[in-house]
Formats: sequence, structure tokens, C-alpha cells
Amino acid sequence: MATQTQRTPKSADDESRETPKPTKKDQILALAAAGVEDVADIALMTQTRPSYVGTVLQDAGRNPGYFDLYTSTNRPMNVYSKFFAGQLGFKDVEAARKSVEVIDRVYRQFGLAADRAGQHHALLMALTMFDRARWTNKLQEAEVFRRWLADRLAEAVAPTAVQATPGG
Repeated sequence: MATQTQRTPKSADDESRETPKPTKKDQILALAAAGVEDVADIALMTQTRPSYVGTVLQDAGRNPGYFDLYTSTNRPMNVYSKFFAGQLGFKDVEAARKSVEVIDRVYRQFGLAADRAGQHHALLMALTMFDRARWTNKLQEAEVFRRWLADRLAEAVAPTAVQATPGG
């Protein structure tokens, strides 16, 4: 005859003594505190994405200097970030249009100042908003950013084509 092992139910005291499993956020912060600085390494060790690691570290007041599509545009990436912080969105088509107006105004101001790095950052903000909108299935909103980008790229190609023609 087989014997059965009886288990006693856990008491509330036993459960309170168990150490809860650290969250991904806790793991990220612990690794950073231990001196691991590379966002990609932390992401690999915690089985998370670099975007999440960068956001956790930024929210904790650490500046990993990491930026990508998903890190907040409210965090300064460079001196140009302040022109766009808190002003861009794609909640609906109207919000996308207003965002493009901001991007276009700043882009043109940088053009007048011959600040190519500033113009590049404006293009980057438009591309970021385009990608965020399309990858959240807001295709009409994404189209607003795509059209603006396509127009800027067409402007950039036009002078090169003229210079390449004989007698031009």
C-alpha cells in the first residue's frame, strides 16, 4: 500500500517570510547600482528591451544617455530637444497636424540659421512620431508625419538633381 505524504497548509506567517521575486525594474536598478552601465548588457541580463532599461534608469534620475524610438521626447537628448519637449503627439489627426506645425516651424527656423544639426533633429522628431503612430496602428496620424517627411526629402533631392544637369 502506498503511503501518502501529507503537507500542512502554509500559514500566514510562512507566506510573509517568503521573499518576493524582484521585479524587472528592481533588477535593473540593482544592476545599475552595482556598476553595470551598459544599457544593452542590463537588458540582456534582465531579459528586457533596451528601451525599458533606458526609461527605468531615466525615471530613477540616472542618465544613461540612451535614446531610441520609445524613450520619452521630454527627456533632453541634446540641445535641440527643448524645442519639441511636451509639444508632440498623435492622439488623433488634429494632434498630428499640430505636431507637424511645430516641427515645421522649428525646422524652418534652423534652416534660416543654417543650423543643419537642428534641422536633422527636427527630421528625427518627425520620423520618431511617424514610427510611433504607425506601430500603434494610427495610420492616418502616421500619414501626416510621413507626408511632411516626404516633402522635406523631396526638397533635399531637388537641388542635387539641378546641379547634376549639364549647364545647370
